[in-house]
Amino acid sequence: MEKKLNKLPLDGIVVLDLTNVLSGPFATFILAELGASIIKVEKPMGDDSRQYGPFNNGKSSYFISLNRGKKSIVLDLKIKKDRETFEKLLNKSDILIDNYKPGVLEKYGFDWDYLSKKYPKLIHGKISGFGETGPLKDLPAYDIIVQAMSGLMSITGNKNDFVRVGTSIGDIAAGLFCVIGVLSQLIRRNNTKTGSKMDLSMLDCQVSILENAITRYSLTKNNPIPMGTDHPSITPFGAFKTKDGEVVIAIGNEKMFRVFCEVINDADISKDERFNSNENRNKNIKKLRLRIEKNLLKEKSNFWLQKFQKEKIPSAKINTIREVLKNKQVISREIILEYLDNNLDSMKVTSSPFKFDFIKEKSQITLAPDLNENEDEILKLLGVS
Repeated sequence: MEKKLNKLPLDGIVVLDLTNVLSGPFATFILAELGASIIKVEKPMGDDSRQYGPFNNGKSSYFISLNRGKKSIVLDLKIKKDRETFEKLLNKSDILIDNYKPGVLEKYGFDWDYLSKKYPKLIHGKISGFGETGPLKDLPAYDIIVQAMSGLMSITGNKNDFVRVGTSIGDIAAGLFCVIGVLSQLIRRNNTKTGSKMDLSMLDCQVSILENAITRYSLTKNNPIPMGTDHPSITPFGAFKTKDGEVVIAIGNEKMFRVFCEVINDADISKDERFNSNENRNKNIKKLRLRIEKNLLKEKSNFWLQKFQKEKIPSAKINTIREVLKNKQVISREIILEYLDNNLDSMKVTSSPFKFDFIKEKSQITLAPDLNENEDEILKLLGVS
């Protein structure tokens, strides 16, 4: 029978989702957007994020944003009957993802030695704060903990005023790496016909996204410091004051810098020996900033942005979230959807960023499940009354 070309890539893949709050739910949400069927196994009190506001007619918008398109069933693995149901779910699943602390599944008899033997094609993606090895493996972790411990917070902010990244990048990065990992495990399974387990540490993920900070330190022995909006290796690259606010500018090569100088009516900047190379501009960033802002302060932000865009100079206004929702580019890409649930007030949610040439239909909104909403449907699938 000929396969439909407009099916999503993970159509037919079943994911058993034992995740809570953010890193794991974000990973399984992405898999759901790619077409996988997600069976979310929740503890009797439900995912902790069901208690996080703001609330929409009593339902957590936080939970909704991360758990759309999933099916929910409550299982208490302390109870023998629920463990038996869990076994049946494992038998139907391609992928198991959990973000419990190490040892939790093992406590209920579901260690990898057991799982790999009984379900030899099962793929297990395991997310935890610090991984399943090392001196910190038994400790809990949240986003801000791994942001701090990884060194990310030490290079975020201004001077010595360290700040947390404004989105939960500690969880988000782990979720993204989890998706990459399980997809590569699926490819491996296609080749070997055997499953595998991935041990993913949130701390490892944060260290791995430090860009070139570790390399810079290893060469210079100087600790990288927060630089506000500036870049440690590329100049000018940051936010600059205008007559009525700030604009962000990113100049990545010498040709672009010369054009930029002409646009701001100060072509001599690029001829100044202090600024005639990226290396020199990095050394004299404070003086360069003053020179650039002296020109930009003569006109309003929109004036400059129009001129920069005309010359293809990377630039932007620093948008508020309200402005993002009104941004024509964002709207045209349909990355923001209206959450259509007759029982809730209207609200916006993010859509999948994937644009495949074999999918012609517009993104369809999927709803987040109520706690245990799909118990009967799932049990029926398992042949359990």
